[in-house]
Amino acid sequence: MDISTIFYIALAIIIALGFAFFQYLYKSKNKRRETYVFFTLRFLSVFILLLLLINPKIISTTYELEKPNLILAVDDSESIAHLEQEDTVREILEYLKSSEALKERFELVQYNFGNELLNSIAAQFNAPQTNIYAALESLKDLSRKKSAAIVLISDGNQSTGRDFRYFKTGNNQEIYPLVVGDTTQYLDLELSRLNVNTYAFLNNRFPVEVFISYSGEEEISSEFIIRSGENVIFSKEITLNSENNSTVIQAELPASRLGVLSYEAEIIPLEIEKNTANNTKKFAVEVIDERSKILLISAIPHPDIGTFKKSIETNKQRQLDIKYLQDDLSNLKEYQLVILYQPSSGFASVFEDLEENDQSYLVVSGTQTDWNFLNRIQDFIKKDFANQSQEIFSVKNLNFNQFQFEEVGFSEFPPLEDKFGSIRVQSNSFESIYFQKIENVETSQPLIAIEGKGQNKKAFIFGENIWRWRSASYLEDKSFEKFDNFIGKLVQNIASTKQRERLTIDYKSFYYENEPVKIIANFFDQNYQFDPNANLGISVESSGENLESRLILRNNGYEVDFGNLTPGTYDFKITEAGSQISRSGSFEVIAYNIEQQFISANRNAMEALAASSGTKVYHQDQVQDMINTLLSEDKYKPVQKSRQKIVPLIDWFYLLFMLVFILAAEWFFRKYKGLI
Repeated sequence: MDISTIFYIALAIIIALGFAFFQYLYKSKNKRRETYVFFTLRFLSVFILLLLLINPKIISTTYELEKPNLILAVDDSESIAHLEQEDTVREILEYLKSSEALKERFELVQYNFGNELLNSIAAQFNAPQTNIYAALESLKDLSRKKSAAIVLISDGNQSTGRDFRYFKTGNNQEIYPLVVGDTTQYLDLELSRLNVNTYAFLNNRFPVEVFISYSGEEEISSEFIIRSGENVIFSKEITLNSENNSTVIQAELPASRLGVLSYEAEIIPLEIEKNTANNTKKFAVEVIDERSKILLISAIPHPDIGTFKKSIETNKQRQLDIKYLQDDLSNLKEYQLVILYQPSSGFASVFEDLEENDQSYLVVSGTQTDWNFLNRIQDFIKKDFANQSQEIFSVKNLNFNQFQFEEVGFSEFPPLEDKFGSIRVQSNSFESIYFQKIENVETSQPLIAIEGKGQNKKAFIFGENIWRWRSASYLEDKSFEKFDNFIGKLVQNIASTKQRERLTIDYKSFYYENEPVKIIANFFDQNYQFDPNANLGISVESSGENLESRLILRNNGYEVDFGNLTPGTYDFKITEAGSQISRSGSFEVIAYNIEQQFISANRNAMEALAASSGTKVYHQDQVQDMINTLLSEDKYKPVQKSRQKIVPLIDWFYLLFMLVFILAAEWFFRKYKGLI
């Protein structure tokens, strides 16, 4: 309470005494006992009233001892159990928690972690993956406002996530790595990484990249093989030593049939090798059929025709047939896309067949195009034309997003040619990829465009001599790749024959054993709007295992997570209860336990983490040394903190009740004496 407040309170006492004195005692000749009672009551009431007006603030101070946190971060993964260190970890935890000196200095908190941080006490050592970096990052966020020492109890073997050796601690944190497990380095051959695409195309060959590492001093020889079932389909001899201790093997395997193909890659173990679990990895590839047949119909020869054939057939899964109007055109249904090059009135029957078959097509116009016929035969665009040609440059539509493609540089290429005139778009689903630029004036007229957003799209290229663009692309990049990729993606987009389904499912054809099995579905109403009220159930069948569950609405879709399933082949069916619409599928769970690939603790990684944190590594027989270090650090001493609580007197409601009581007592006393 400051001096001014004390002065005001003293002044209030004087004013209250003066007021009561002049009212009851000053020049009073008959000073009876009740006069002094009235004097006292009036003094108290006036003083309390003035005190409430002054409203002094009462400050209370409390003191408390704040201890820093000692966080016990415990590796709860299967690798601890695989290295038979469960009892060791439990003994270390019991020893740390029973230390009275630690409990006096720190607040002990335990967190377990596998792939993520868990706030639990009992470690089960069954987490299928280890992400030490993610656990440390979570602990950094949790203790951002308070100093903390983190004891990391782990074997240092991380199976997923960023490399924890380079983790940077916060300003008020230090990490004390405590290594459990055998740190002896044994001679070991390891199939450390295997890269393979998820999908391959039928009758193609797909690449497999394998990284093999060796720990040991002496030179060794072994053989790397890939099996499909019982058959060895690839093999290669390798020789490694202490200096040349790793190698990369490239293999190409045939995709000879559709479906999921399972393989096993193995580096033959050495006779004295202790751990052979990391010598083998299983993988799978889904073989899909992307083959498509495309037909180009023309009434005239032109260099553009050869350009389309070369660009489209760059992808071996696509075949382009070239026919002229005089050829047999009765088999249009065999083609996923028909290219109509500079159509004239002779194309009337072709357009009729395409309309009847509901097929996608691409129209390429030019100086020989019959625009009277083209305006009449379709309703998407109309052109007011004159019988003279004009040069057309390109301008990219930055808002086009139906598919992504690398910028080729068409705006810098030679112009295309078409008949002079303006184009009027008459379809609401008409989207331009490139606009026309005429005589250095950018326009909103389409140059390359797509009509439609679902099945059976129509596309237009308003200009001939596209062969010049392919040649310019080669001169620019010494390769046709960018141009061919653009044509390929354009063709892929408009040649798609997938029909829209009300129930769609998204899942992998295969999962690894340690990987959670998630299946995502979307359900649409009859207007193909997403239905958030669908009732989707799923049943999964496998040999000896039957599962049923509901799909949960999450992030504008429905999802089910079965967690980690045992290796095998699973068939599933998703059904919407109201409409009984259903979709089926199958997937395979491949046996692979990454946590069993380790044969010893990773002391080097833990040392690197300690160096980054400015501490040192401790082993399982050095727990007391670590405790002594923690107790000797001045930064981890408890801190006494004071807390001040300021309470305004006007908030103290007892004064108000006292004032009311005094005024009431004076009134009743006057009433009793007959003065009222």
